[in-house]
Amino acid sequence: MTRVDIYRGWCKKCGICIAFCPKETLVADKDSVPTITDLESCTGCRLCEMRCPDFAIVVTKDEKQKTKSGSAAG
Repeated sequence: MTRVDIYRGWCKKCGICIAFCPKETLVADKDSVPTITDLESCTGCRLCEMRCPDFAIVVTKDEKQKTKSGSAAG
């Protein structure tokens, strides 16, 4: 599961995160602030977080749910 936190107070509404989202998970709300449309479509690539000039987005992936069959990381 991926968690995306958007800090509205830090966001300057530039739209960079929306432009770089490969799954179009982020869209602008009525105030032009990015919002999540469908969290399940988010791959956790963190492009939005890396491109945000204001550090207004934090993406967290739950590492506990990697695999059921064994190792979580190689």
